Amino acid sequence: VQLQASGGGLVQTGGSLRLSCAASGLIFRVYTMGWYRQAPGNLRELVAISTVDGAIKYADAVKGRFTVSRDDANNALYLQMDSLKLEDTATYYCNAEVRVGSFMAPAQYWGQGTQVTVSS
Repeated sequence: VQLQASGGGLVQTGGSLRLSCAASGLIFRVYTMGWYRQAPGNLRELVAISTVDGAIKYADAVKGRFTVSRDDANNALYLQMDSLKLEDTATYYCNAEVRVGSFMAPAQYWGQGTQVTVSS
């Protein structure tokens, strides 16, 4: 299973970016998908997750500014980031819980990360 994240870049404060993540490979079913981020010197932290039954959770730091959505038909996850702040600068990682076979237990997979840099 591969997770390909894209959409990062350089943006000024107050600007917007849209991240995309596509899961591919041997996939029986995708369950929870989420975005995490890691700034230099910090631990990786949750940004937003979306469960297969429609539940969504956001980190307090991004509530009201970021919107997560998913396309289950294409095993894709998106993150619309608005009103970006300097402190949103980080490498953003896509995560997915994937079952690769009907008799296999779900496992966690990570994408390679996409850099988001917010400048003043």
